[in-house]
Amino acid sequence: MNKMPAKTFATLGVLLCVMYFSYRYYSAETNAAVLRETTLDHSIQKVSVITPKMLPPNETITLPGNIQAWYEAQIFAQVSGYVKMWHKDYGAIVKKDDVLAEINAPALDAQYAQAKADLETERARYVLAELTAKRYVALRPNQAVSEQSISVQVQEAKAQAAKVRAAEQNVRNFEALIRFKTIVAPFDGVVTARNINVGNYVNKEATPGEGGSSAIRDLFTVADVGKLRLFVSVPETFGPFLQPGLTADVTVPQLPNRHFTGKFLTVARGFDVGTRTAITVFEIDNADRALWPGSYATVRLTAPVEKNILTIPTTALVFQEHGAQIALVSADDRVHFKPITMNRVLDNVMEITEGITESDRIINNPSAALLEGDKVRIVTPTVGYDLVTGEKPAPEATAPKHEPSAKPL
Repeated sequence: MNKMPAKTFATLGVLLCVMYFSYRYYSAETNAAVLRETTLDHSIQKVSVITPKMLPPNETITLPGNIQAWYEAQIFAQVSGYVKMWHKDYGAIVKKDDVLAEINAPALDAQYAQAKADLETERARYVLAELTAKRYVALRPNQAVSEQSISVQVQEAKAQAAKVRAAEQNVRNFEALIRFKTIVAPFDGVVTARNINVGNYVNKEATPGEGGSSAIRDLFTVADVGKLRLFVSVPETFGPFLQPGLTADVTVPQLPNRHFTGKFLTVARGFDVGTRTAITVFEIDNADRALWPGSYATVRLTAPVEKNILTIPTTALVFQEHGAQIALVSADDRVHFKPITMNRVLDNVMEITEGITESDRIINNPSAALLEGDKVRIVTPTVGYDLVTGEKPAPEATAPKHEPSAKPL
């Protein structure tokens, strides 16, 4: 009876030893498999890929522009005199024929009075000449005077009539000048400049302004701002799109949050040889007078373009001794370097004309350690990794790996 428990204890000890060594063997094999899997996983480089994108079906360029009034008139003095009074100041809204200023011209008034007096004199002489001619003609039947004398008197009356007409025209000339004593607005608009003050002497040669300087200057400047003209120097590459129907998105510094629309009006149809640009004019509706003439404008032109050109991020380029290349991932997940033909750089992307297709898987930010034919694994970049697209992809879903652990006996 005492030997049976001893045998049982020995059997249990053997079983426990067998289980322990079996577990150690299983654990070693499992750890070796995990190590092999980890080693193989680390030996394959992980890469992120992008696919080429087609350029949008339009092209946009941003250019500086200059806004000018639809009409702008500089009003100069046509008579000599002194400013009697000005009636419209800077920024005044005026209608056509509104009085802007009055000029006192005593010398002109005297000349006008003299012209009217000369007219009366010529009219009196004409009356006398006409009466004399009639009397001479009346004496013709009696042959009291010679035919030569009659002809002289008749022609003298005609000459005097011509002098009357000349004197009348001279009076009308002075009347026209007299009207220039009153400065009026040529059209509806806004007074953008007033360069005179009361008492200033003005004439066609030199007009002293408020600062006292003497120069040929305008008295007023009136601008029609109901519509405005936008002048833009457009480069020749955009020339084919400068035609009716083209619109421009316009912003100005003083109204940064408001956008205006410019409609194509005309183009110079010739490029400046120095800048290779063409002066293009757009029309802007300005019914609320929010825009002012002389404003600087930022102009964005967008036109339809069908180039069928693919683009890739500049970070996908590989520069080697044979020129620019890209690293493709083949169907069997191996690296293949392929030469490309570049067109131009647009911000952070590059136009590619040859060497890629829309279905290509191109390695973004390729490592210098990548070689032709290397096996790679495609992974989704983590947030903040892809600086080109700025996208935030969802994290890759992976099943957690559990390593075997010893259970308490």
